[in-house]
Amino acid sequence: MLIITNKDCDTVDKLLKKYKKKFDRTQVVKSLRSRQAFVKPSIVRRKQVLKAVYIRETYHNQNA
Repeated sequence: MLIITNKDCDTVDKLLKKYKKKFDRTQVVKSLRSRQAFVKPSIVRRKQVLKAVYIRETYHNQNA
């Protein structure tokens, strides 16, 4: 359960923004989506490697 502290000067918009940010940081939706279907560990590792290669190439090309 997410708890947001309310100060007297906070508006509903600010509280909603704090709630959304806290909700995104907990990554609840991401974990729910990942549990919808089983993914083999080898596939997970392959995706991680491909993502790392993509990031490395992207940053390498920017610095060159």
